[in-house]
Amino acid sequence: MHHGRRRFIASMLVLPLTLYGVFVLSPYAQAFYLSLTDWRGFSAQANFVGLDNFARLFDDELFWRALRNNGILLAVVPALTVALGLFIAALLNFGGKRRSGGFAHAGGANFYKVVTFFPLLLSVSIVGVLWQFVYTPNNGLLNGVLDAVGLDGLERSWLADPATALPAVIVVMIWSSLGFYVVLFSAAMQSVPSDVLEAAALDGAGQVATFWRVTLPLVWDSVQVALVYLGVAALDGFALIQIMTVGPGGPDGATEVLALSLWRNAFSYGRFSYATAMGVTLFFLTMTLALLTFRVSRRERIEL
Repeated sequence: MHHGRRRFIASMLVLPLTLYGVFVLSPYAQAFYLSLTDWRGFSAQANFVGLDNFARLFDDELFWRALRNNGILLAVVPALTVALGLFIAALLNFGGKRRSGGFAHAGGANFYKVVTFFPLLLSVSIVGVLWQFVYTPNNGLLNGVLDAVGLDGLERSWLADPATALPAVIVVMIWSSLGFYVVLFSAAMQSVPSDVLEAAALDGAGQVATFWRVTLPLVWDSVQVALVYLGVAALDGFALIQIMTVGPGGPDGATEVLALSLWRNAFSYGRFSYATAMGVTLFFLTMTLALLTFRVSRRERIEL
């Protein structure tokens, strides 16, 4: 009986596992192999060169600059996005007038959720073009607002100044993804049992204390997932930087990231094997980040 059931399950898994192996695992294996060759992408010839491509990465100044910028994105984007998402979600769910024995939603909470979610309805290319207009030096919205409030001394060419180009892109990355995490954290907060919140309120806990000691531990699984997703996004950043920045990746490499260097080496310089070595490096960085995030942010699960 058991043997027949196992054969049936095995027969049902053959096709999906085969497709997964061909279309997912096989390209990874091929990429790992090509990173050890001198393949230039225009012929079938690929000579084995060992770890030469990886050794060249250590002497590539642009690679290290891209790695540094990805590190800045990794340090800033997930932390600010999660902090703002939790803050806004907490305001929407518990920011209303306090009722007997609990907390109330803020007025118009659903409307504000739709407003914060709106940027996700736009494609990355539209977001990039819109913010290019915002940052335009002569007649852009940002410099216009600064001029209108008497802060014209702060006006500058935001995307053409090496000191402000990367922060300008970071603002767009946070703005474009914030709505999703507000909705994610709001849904997690709404699943917190009301009797737990009422018990905290009856014990005299204020809104801030209730958030830190009750709500945040109960929604920590969602925060953990958000940190992983945002970390992976911070190690990418290709589309926005390709659209918004001069060069792209400029000025003077101020917004260069690994994905952009990979694309340029492959499709502009025809160094596919070197680009593949970058891709393999990025793959291991992403895997390491995901494992570290789950490991460091792991907490004991709270059962209710």
